[in-house]
Amino acid sequence: MKNSRVARRYAQALMMTADTPAEIDLIAGDLESLRNIVEGSRELRRFIESPILSVEKKRSVFRELFHARLSKITMAFLELLVQKQREENLLGIIEQFLVLRDAKYGIVNVEVASAVEITTQQEKNLSEKLENYTRKKVRIRFSLDKALKGGLVVKIGDTVLDASIKRQLELMREQFAGGYAQN
Repeated sequence: MKNSRVARRYAQALMMTADTPAEIDLIAGDLESLRNIVEGSRELRRFIESPILSVEKKRSVFRELFHARLSKITMAFLELLVQKQREENLLGIIEQFLVLRDAKYGIVNVEVASAVEITTQQEKNLSEKLENYTRKKVRIRFSLDKALKGGLVVKIGDTVLDASIKRQLELMREQFAGGYAQN
């Protein structure tokens, strides 16, 4: 809980440094690249998490690795994290920043699991329906789930819209069992 609060505060501070939507997008792009690099390198994660290494050593390595890849704002922020010895919260801060960016732009992330591949036209129709439902722009991530047998399951934050055949059969079974028990 404490680390998530720390991550949220640092993400909010970083968001406040961006003056324009272009800067927000630049920082978000930097952070997504940084996340991919960190998640892809076990050695870098160990380096970041090491309490033994000095602040100056970490700062030097970060400059060497990321100076040419990141904007000045993002690089300065990364150096601040190292100076404050909060670099172990980097992935959480990135996640929180992206959540804040999406909230600022009115974007909601949606996960759609389907039993079969969805066509481009179906994706477009579903996207329009979900935008009407949420009254926000949606960013959809599609996945296949062979266990569904048919239909799809949509997750919007904590809300689950289950339109799968499996769920419909469960509902029917509950109705039959409930009706049988009442007689």
